[in-house]
Amino acid sequence: MELKVYKIDGTESGETVNLPESVFGVEPNTHLIYQAVRTYLSNQRQGTHKAKERSEVHGGGKKPFRQKGTGRARQGTSRSPIMVGGGTIFGPRPHKHTLTLPKKASRLARKSALSLKAKENEIIVIQDFNFEAPKTKDLFNILKGLKIEDKKTLLLVPSKNETVYKSGRNIPKLNVLISDKAATYELLNNKVLLIQKSAVEPLCKSLL
Repeated sequence: MELKVYKIDGTESGETVNLPESVFGVEPNTHLIYQAVRTYLSNQRQGTHKAKERSEVHGGGKKPFRQKGTGRARQGTSRSPIMVGGGTIFGPRPHKHTLTLPKKASRLARKSALSLKAKENEIIVIQDFNFEAPKTKDLFNILKGLKIEDKKTLLLVPSKNETVYKSGRNIPKLNVLISDKAATYELLNNKVLLIQKSAVEPLCKSLL
């Protein structure tokens, strides 16, 4: 599969890049995509949710009101779950939400995500670029030249690049990631996949 390579001003450079069918042309496995996304989102959870049960609620040493003559049901403690301010029955407790996915399954899920993006023509390859210093306006102008400034975009770079990352972090609809580190969820959670030309090789190597 061949794609045109664009310049930073949005015009065609005359170059093309070959995207291997073994990565960008596989039959998408939607169930593995679901499992990979579920695993990613579960692993983002801190698991610190907590509600106090009746043994942890403050107070309750004194009988709230007398046993008889009030017309109300008898109560022995204000910690009771049926009392206002009482404990919670079977409330959430801190626990881990960690899930794992086999490496082969994870790789196939990422291939499936990339193949879906390729099938929908939502991949753009651009020439490598860098900035002398972080400049949000310069990166925004690149997106504007490609006419994707109003679309949710994931920019994949070949390696850690602080200037590009800092230039893009204030653009609301843009995320910048190292190409071989992008998870299935991150590949799918955008409208456009913008890949620097030199980021294609490490991306493909990580999936072979």
